[in-house]
Amino acid sequence: MAKKVADLLVENLVNAGVKRLYAVTGDSLNPINDAVRRDGRLEWIHVRHEEAGAYAASMDAELDGIGCCMGSSGPGHVHLINGLYDANRSGNPVIAIATTINTNKLGMDNFQETNVVKLFDDCSKYCVMANTPQQAAHAFQSAIQHAIQDRGVAVVGLPGDVSEADVEPITTANKNFYTNSRLIPGKEEVEQLAKVINSNKKVMLFCGYGCKDAQEEAMQLSEKLNAPMGFSFRGKIFFDKTSNPYAVGLNGLLGNKSGFKSMHEADLLILLGTDFPYTDFLPEENTIIQIDDKPERIGRRGKVNYGFAGKIKDTLEALLPMLDKNTDDEFLKEMRKLHQEQEEKYASYVKAKSEEDNIHPEFVASVIDDVAADDAIFTVDTGMSAVWAARYIKGKRNRYLTGSFNHGSMANAMPMAIGAGLSRPDRQVIALCGDGGISMLLGDLMTISQYNIPAKIIIFNNRTLGMVKLEMQVAGYPQWQTDMKNPDFAKVAEAMNIKAWNVDECQDVKSVLQEAFAHEGPALVNIFTDPDALAMPPKVEFDQMKGFATSMGKLMLNGHAADVIDTAKSNMKYLKELF
Repeated sequence: MAKKVADLLVENLVNAGVKRLYAVTGDSLNPINDAVRRDGRLEWIHVRHEEAGAYAASMDAELDGIGCCMGSSGPGHVHLINGLYDANRSGNPVIAIATTINTNKLGMDNFQETNVVKLFDDCSKYCVMANTPQQAAHAFQSAIQHAIQDRGVAVVGLPGDVSEADVEPITTANKNFYTNSRLIPGKEEVEQLAKVINSNKKVMLFCGYGCKDAQEEAMQLSEKLNAPMGFSFRGKIFFDKTSNPYAVGLNGLLGNKSGFKSMHEADLLILLGTDFPYTDFLPEENTIIQIDDKPERIGRRGKVNYGFAGKIKDTLEALLPMLDKNTDDEFLKEMRKLHQEQEEKYASYVKAKSEEDNIHPEFVASVIDDVAADDAIFTVDTGMSAVWAARYIKGKRNRYLTGSFNHGSMANAMPMAIGAGLSRPDRQVIALCGDGGISMLLGDLMTISQYNIPAKIIIFNNRTLGMVKLEMQVAGYPQWQTDMKNPDFAKVAEAMNIKAWNVDECQDVKSVLQEAFAHEGPALVNIFTDPDALAMPPKVEFDQMKGFATSMGKLMLNGHAADVIDTAKSNMKYLKELF
């Protein structure tokens, strides 16, 4: 019996495990809207901006294995692009339906017409324009399979008249086939891997998000090798715990000295499930092994001597019995001592006295870490909010932390919290937002309000584009066009029926955060943080120091001596480490 293409789409999404979709309905999307309404098994989340919907769908995919967002003709689906770029680069299976004008109008520069395939090709693993009902039926099933298998975005362009058309049943067109295959290097490769590791004493592990399902095996490997364990930002929440006796911290722009030094002083560095992008922070002299289930990633960031394609859990299960126990723990002790010293410095920074409207962001982040639930889900904006999360948010019993770590986009934390709050309503969801980031998609606070999503939105309101300001300073430019005049975010939230607080005094931070986290519904805390707070990377080049001095000198010459003094006062703790 024939059914509508829109009904077949809903059936496919439900069978694939999709629980909800994010969209702004209208014109060519209306047939699908009606199909969702009549079916009743999918929740339609009416976002205010499609970009927010794409980020939320990406979070559904990250937590539950698949997500879905939609955009209507032309402008509607164009708005999906940035969030889909992020999902695709993060490896999150998202189905995106880009509805468009009727087929008889295509190719004639009609109102709201776009070329769907050209538009989405660069931010997807699969992209097809379905011009007939039969093609649409196959495209739905194929898109879902591609998204799951290739771990990324799959886009189906769907004209409005095709959505409304009847389609005859097609074998397997509404079925999805999940596989969870083992992937390990061949027998000879595993033997070679074991031989290389056994021939080195000073070994360091650097663990990325690919270790998410191999946390126990990675810990066993560190224990057997007495190996310091560093981690990427996306991998830190699994291993950056006070209970981890091998942890030495991050490397890269948001890293610390112990993570950087461990990596460079090891004889052998093992990269586990990480596509670490900061090539300048990778060593060049020691031996490097890289293991990843995506072999195209191996060797593209640094000098890799041995590369092996395999899932981390599967590979380590095969490898561990073949390794000799390393009884020499001197390297581990030395790096752990350095790490503990760095952690003590970070702890001391939060005790520095804050002035009104200039609360130290380090202090705020440390309090959030202290009062948040042990299984909280954190979403983090790109920028200085990410710096403080990297330094102070620690993994506990079952915490999870994510952000736009591959795409590096602003405005991601709040919409990701929408997806996390809907996917995990039983968990505390905390979005660490910059004032620049929250401003970009501010309207979707109303989505949080409308669906009563119990996300806690924490705004590090430093009235500036902090990371851009730092980039300009180290490059020798005086900061310009980085200051921001913000609305009263708490009043904006209250106008949207969200419980909200402004915090401008240090002594109020903890009590307000505790009250916000205990609140049953959505909550927003707007904290006025120090706009001059900086964060130094673990490896500071002379040119960066020279550039910083040059930019400060230019400000002095242009009558901004007070700004220079404020910067120095705010960051003396970091500047001391340079000399």
